[in-house]
Amino acid sequence: MAHQVIAANGGADLPAKLTGQVLVCSIIAAFGGLMFGYDIGISGGVTSMDEFLKKFFPDVYVKKHHVKEDNYCKFDDQILQLFTSSLYLAAVVSSFAASKCCNNYGRKITIQLASFFFLVGVVLNAAAKNIAMLITGRLMLGAGIGFGNQAVPLFISEIAPNKYRGGLNVCFQLLVTVGILAANIVNYFTASHPYGWRISLGGASVPALFLAFGSLLIVETPTSLIERGHPERGLATLRKIRGVEDVQKEFDEIVNTTELAKQIKHPFKNLMKRSSWPQLITSGVLQIFQQFTGINVIMFYAPVLFQTMGFHSDASLLSAVVTGTINTMATLVAVFCVDKLGRRFLLIEAAIQMFIAQVVTGGILAAFLKSTNVLPKQYAYLVLLLICVFVSGFAWSWGPLGWLIPSEIFPLETRTAGFFCAVSMNMIFTFIIAQAFLTMLCHMRAMIFFFFSGWIVIMGLYAYALLPETKGVSIDEMNEKVWKKHWLWKRCFKNESEQSREDKP
Repeated sequence: MAHQVIAANGGADLPAKLTGQVLVCSIIAAFGGLMFGYDIGISGGVTSMDEFLKKFFPDVYVKKHHVKEDNYCKFDDQILQLFTSSLYLAAVVSSFAASKCCNNYGRKITIQLASFFFLVGVVLNAAAKNIAMLITGRLMLGAGIGFGNQAVPLFISEIAPNKYRGGLNVCFQLLVTVGILAANIVNYFTASHPYGWRISLGGASVPALFLAFGSLLIVETPTSLIERGHPERGLATLRKIRGVEDVQKEFDEIVNTTELAKQIKHPFKNLMKRSSWPQLITSGVLQIFQQFTGINVIMFYAPVLFQTMGFHSDASLLSAVVTGTINTMATLVAVFCVDKLGRRFLLIEAAIQMFIAQVVTGGILAAFLKSTNVLPKQYAYLVLLLICVFVSGFAWSWGPLGWLIPSEIFPLETRTAGFFCAVSMNMIFTFIIAQAFLTMLCHMRAMIFFFFSGWIVIMGLYAYALLPETKGVSIDEMNEKVWKKHWLWKRCFKNESEQSREDKP
C-alpha cells in the first residue's frame, strides 16, 4: 500500500470542468455501492421467506409458525445469522488484497474484479442446493464488496475536481440506498413465489453486470497511471476528464504527490505515530458508531423485525420498502447540504433525532409487545413511522459521512493506510452486529433499542466535543487548518519535527 495515493486534485485555482466523462465514470463506479446496498437489503427479506427457511433452516421455519413461540426468538439461529454476516467477514480479508491490486494493476481492473466476484457469488446463491453452497456464495459476494468498497471511493476521489469531490463521493452512498430499496421491492414481489428467494438472490446479477460492462468504458485514473509509470497516458487522461488543455499544474502536483508517496516505506508504521492519532481514532470510531446506531439491524432484518411486531409477511416486506424509500430520499439531503450545513451539524442533529426515535420505539415495544401477543395495529404503524424518522436521520448523516470524513482527513503519507483501516473496521463491526443481532433480540427483547440509543448518545457527544468541522478545507491542509487548531487533538502534534525526521528513509 506504500504507493497507493488519493490525488489531491489541487485547490480551487486549478482549471477543471465537471465533464460528462467524470459524471459517467463516477456513476458507473458507484454501481459498486448499488451492489453493496442490494445485498444488504435482500438478505433480510429472503430470510423471512417460508420456502427459503424450509429448505435451509427448517428449525427456524417451525419456530416462526409455532403459535406459542416467543416473538423475540423466532429467528434466533447462528447459521441463519451467518448467512447474512459471512459476507462482511470475507470483505475484511478481500479489502486488503484489493488495496494491493489497486497499487499494482490500477483502480479500473480492481472494480472489474469486484463485479466478477459478485457475479460468481450471485450464481452460487441463486442455484444453492445446500448450506455450504449458500455460504460459499456469500463469501464470494463479500470478496466483491471488499474490492468494490476499497476501489470505488478511491476511483471517484481521483477523477473528481476538488470542489465536486464530496458530492460525487456521496453518490456511492446514495446508490447503496437505491440498492437497498430495489432489494426490498424485489422481495415484496417475489415473496409468494415458490422460488422467490432464488429470484431475489439472482437479481443481484443486474447491478453486477452493469458494473462489469460499464467498467470496460471507464478510464483509469491519472494518479494510477502516473504511479505505475505511464505519465504520458496520465497527462492525456487528465486533459480528457478535466475538459481543458491547461492541466500542467495539476499534473505536476500529482507527480509530486506520487513521488512523495514512494518515499513512505512503512505507511502503517506512520499511522501509529502520535500525530496520526486524531485521524486514526476519528475514522475508526466513526465506523464503529455507524454500525452501533443500529441501522444495519433495520436494513438487514427489517422484514423479520416487522414480523416480530405483528405485521404479516407481505405487510412486513412492504414496510421494508417504505423505509428503503425514506432511506434513499433522505440521502439526497446529504448530497445537497453536506457542503452547506457542514459535517458536524448533520451528525449532531441526526444523533438527537435517532435517539428520540429509538427510545420511543423501545418504550412502545417494552410496554405492548410481549412474548406471544401481537402488537396492536396503531402502535405497529407508529413504530413504522418512528423507524422512518430514525432511518432518515441516519441517511443524511452517519451513513454517507461515515465514509466521506475518513476519506478526507488523513495526510498523504497515511491516507490509504488509514482508509484501509477504516473500511476494515466498518466490515468487522458490520459482521459483529449482523451475527449477533437476532440472538441479542431474543435475550434483550425491547431493551435492544435502548442499547443502541445509549451508543447514539455517546456518538453525539463525540461529534460535539471531539470532531472538528472539515467543510471547505482542502484535504492536504487538514492538519494545519483543522487538527492543529482543535482544543484536544493539537496536543498530538507536539515535537512533530522530531517525528518527521525519524520517518525519512
